[in-house]
Amino acid sequence: MDVVTNPSLGPIMEILSQTIEAIIEIAITSKDVLIKEKSFAELSSYLEHIIPLLRELNMKGISDSEGMENFVEILYRETKFAKQLIGECKERNRFYLFVNSRSIAKRIKDITREIVHAMSCIPLASLDISLETREDIYKLVNDMRNAEFKAAIAEEEILEKIESGIQEWNVDCSYANKLLVSIAEVVGASTDRGALKKELEEFKSEIENLRLRKDKAEAIQMDQIIALLERADAATSFEEREKKYSMKRTSLGNQPLEPLQSFYCPITKEVMVDPVEAPSGHTFERSAIEKWLLEHGHSCPMTLTPLDTSTLRPNKTLRQSIEEWKDRNTMIIVASLKSRLSLENEEEVLQCLEQLQDLCEQREMHREWIVLENYIPCLTELLRAKNGAIRKRALVILCLLAKDNNDAKERIARVDNAMESIGKSLGRHIGEGKLAVALLLELSESESVRNCIGNVQGCILLLVTMLSSADNQAARYAENILDNLSFSDDNVILMAKNNYFKYLLQRLSSGHEDVKIRMAKTLAEMELTDHNKSSLVDEGEMIRKGVVRPLLDILSCHLSSQSLRELVAAVLVNLSQSTALQNSGESQVLMLESDEDIYKLFSLINLTGPAVQVNILRVLYAMCLSPSGTTVREKLRQYSAVQVLVQLCELDNLNLRANAVKLLYCVTEDNDDAAILEHVEQSSIEVLLKVMKTSDDEEEIASAMGIIANLPDPMQISKWLLESGGPPIIFHFLPNGKNIDHRKNLLIENAVGAICHLTVKTNLSSQKKVAEAGIIPVLVQFLEVGTSRTRRRAAISLSQLSSSSPMLCKQISRHQGFWCCSAIPEAGCPVHGGICTVESSFCLLEAGAVEPLVRVLGESEPGACEAALDALLTLIDGERLQSGSKVLVEANALPMMIKLISNPPRRLQEKVLSSLERIFRLVEIKQKYGPSAQMPLIDLTQRGNNSLRPLAARILAQLNVLHDQSSYF
Repeated sequence: MDVVTNPSLGPIMEILSQTIEAIIEIAITSKDVLIKEKSFAELSSYLEHIIPLLRELNMKGISDSEGMENFVEILYRETKFAKQLIGECKERNRFYLFVNSRSIAKRIKDITREIVHAMSCIPLASLDISLETREDIYKLVNDMRNAEFKAAIAEEEILEKIESGIQEWNVDCSYANKLLVSIAEVVGASTDRGALKKELEEFKSEIENLRLRKDKAEAIQMDQIIALLERADAATSFEEREKKYSMKRTSLGNQPLEPLQSFYCPITKEVMVDPVEAPSGHTFERSAIEKWLLEHGHSCPMTLTPLDTSTLRPNKTLRQSIEEWKDRNTMIIVASLKSRLSLENEEEVLQCLEQLQDLCEQREMHREWIVLENYIPCLTELLRAKNGAIRKRALVILCLLAKDNNDAKERIARVDNAMESIGKSLGRHIGEGKLAVALLLELSESESVRNCIGNVQGCILLLVTMLSSADNQAARYAENILDNLSFSDDNVILMAKNNYFKYLLQRLSSGHEDVKIRMAKTLAEMELTDHNKSSLVDEGEMIRKGVVRPLLDILSCHLSSQSLRELVAAVLVNLSQSTALQNSGESQVLMLESDEDIYKLFSLINLTGPAVQVNILRVLYAMCLSPSGTTVREKLRQYSAVQVLVQLCELDNLNLRANAVKLLYCVTEDNDDAAILEHVEQSSIEVLLKVMKTSDDEEEIASAMGIIANLPDPMQISKWLLESGGPPIIFHFLPNGKNIDHRKNLLIENAVGAICHLTVKTNLSSQKKVAEAGIIPVLVQFLEVGTSRTRRRAAISLSQLSSSSPMLCKQISRHQGFWCCSAIPEAGCPVHGGICTVESSFCLLEAGAVEPLVRVLGESEPGACEAALDALLTLIDGERLQSGSKVLVEANALPMMIKLISNPPRRLQEKVLSSLERIFRLVEIKQKYGPSAQMPLIDLTQRGNNSLRPLAARILAQLNVLHDQSSYF
């Protein structure tokens, strides 16, 4: 804090020190307020800029000026007020704080003004302070004087709507709904129904606290706001509203009431809508009295006394009474009409429907009452009527009820056969079909109803057909419905079967810019999961017809807008992912038709912005995973993709980097060409290691590890890894113990692959790093529990480590002198003859690796078998044939090796035969295992290729089955 406190300078210095502490506390706590964050941050900034002046005054003991004392005392007082205000804005209900936001802004402004006034009284010119501090204070005073702490425009609009809603007390629930949701969004609260209800309850508690504090004026104001917000159904369940409505309707009786005489306007003789009261005490309809005064002069029609429009005052009490009377009678009428819908008289049913439609169009509250009276089952039943006029009127009313009302949407969908009836109307003549599509559009806005629409037989096909309708509005409605339905996986499959995707792609290729953007947005936002993305391809027809080429043209055209390019790139991602899902056994659908298309797409990486770049990388990545991925990867290597991707991996854009790393991993797979190192340097290794250390994306980490594992020239890579501090980073991702998370198989596979570079036998330093880190036992563990690929890579590392064991084995010292005086010699390693440990000589026997390696020989994956065999054969290299063979016999390796004689591939068979030829030089082993090897060897002499037959024949000669002059040699 760097506060200098000097108590000897008097109490003013103590206040000064406390003020500095308070300002620092304000700077910290103001970040946690629930509202007016920017205003508090601005105030905090002003206060922090005062601290240098306070420190200088404190250190120099300047306190003898009357202006200074006044300033310090005011600043101390106002910082206390600011702390108190921040405390309130951290702890009180967010809705309460919002409706008080003007008051909060005023309090912040008052605090600022008081401090400015106090600072203006400081005799800065006469004080012994630095010129820099003085100039800063002058500027600060000016800034604070001009500061405006107002509610934001969005906040002001909501507050004005609250005031208007209170004045127009009979606003519908949709008005209250929008207010409630708007407030929640501004204050950062959830708009979920339960969360809104909780916020309202807490708001009410705040009002109770106001009453306890006897703050009646504010409590009354808050009660009005609560009454307005409680009209919203967004915070109450349908059941709660239904219960409340039922209780009210039951209390009204069944007969409408006649209007009171006071409800009539003396001029029009009709019930008033907007009553205004004249000074004479008479009340008139506003429009009627204004017309009277205009036509008959400025005199009251009842008393003939002078009257001016400026003296007319709204009669709110009478207006409220009229509205209550209207609502009561309307509620009774709504309840009474229901029984008439079941009459056989079609004319009367039509009249009833017309009356219901009028009520729906008058007020949203009426629509709510109709829903609560359970009209929906009756109306959906009328959709099956023979009379088309009845069906159309029922569709209109259902559409009005469903508008902005999720409860009504869901109740329509739950009625038996309701959706099927709407679907039938969709297929009838154009007038009824248009009304049905309008209703379906409303229903499709509800996430829970979308699947119901898709499940209606033939509905999606009819909607797709309507896309080409001559009625533009019906076509647009159908398109919007299909857009909404596309967020359901099941509907996506149905739409693909009905050629909807084909339609969108064709429009995307040939429409105007605004049409292209709309089509691309729909395709880009399709919610496609793994099991249905292949439906997008539609058996490859759309791609074979050349739809992708125009998309590439849009991407490469400089006239295309950035937003269109981004959407088209997202569409290509969906297409590429759908083709990648095809099984290799099926007829392949190539995402791009030619090498030229692949090159064209790849070249766009350097010509577009990050958003498009990311999606191009995702497209190429999906193509690399498709059945034709081997070809795509080879083409990308030819186009110098490695060089471009290595550069992208170095960027700070994390999303772009992650996708570049993943694609580079694909491109470096199934490639042993050393030419790939032309574009990879030690700095590239450092970038990949940085990715592993900083990324939160496990797939990106696994891919970065995989790139290192895939790189050729292990000698060079091991050197770079050591110099870049790579070993501990790689080791960090290996699991401890035997509880391996199989969801991380790829990461483990690639980490073990990277270790293969560190165990290369030409780099003893890196081998020692592996051993010292305790990695060898982990590699042995992977022989038992890893994937086939992990087993193969673990065996490769163990083989490379084992090749160094002979020269690292410590020879047992031989004592000179009389043998009887010598110590008992240490037992040497059965293979290497000296003293071996896992850490010092990487011995396979000490590591317990021999038996796990033997078990890997039984793997169905040839690569893992070959790597395990290579590791075991290091035990019989050179002069260790006899000792190593004994270990192999004890581990039961010979029967496993003999089984491999008959198992391709050829390279593995050749290794097995060459090793058996050496091992069978040992008579005891030949006698024990030779007979079991005869039949597979004989089979090879007859069925094997030119390289295998002579090898098999030589072993058979060893076994005395063939003579040395056999024609098989």
